[in-house]
Amino acid sequence: MTDKRLNDLELKFMDQEQTVNDLSEMVSRQWDEIEKLKRRLIKASDRIVTLEDALPSGESDQKPPHY
Repeated sequence: MTDKRLNDLELKFMDQEQTVNDLSEMVSRQWDEIEKLKRRLIKASDRIVTLEDALPSGESDQKPPHY
């Protein structure tokens, strides 16, 4: 292999390595965001259940007056 070809291959490899690292960081940030959203969804769901449980019985099935 000539020095130029070897140098070109090394440059391509470094570019690909940087791309893989960038993608890995992106996936990690997205995973953290997904976990954060899961926790928020669980909290919201628990709050809805708590609010529904606090309603007087029989009123949870009634439609609002504007229907």
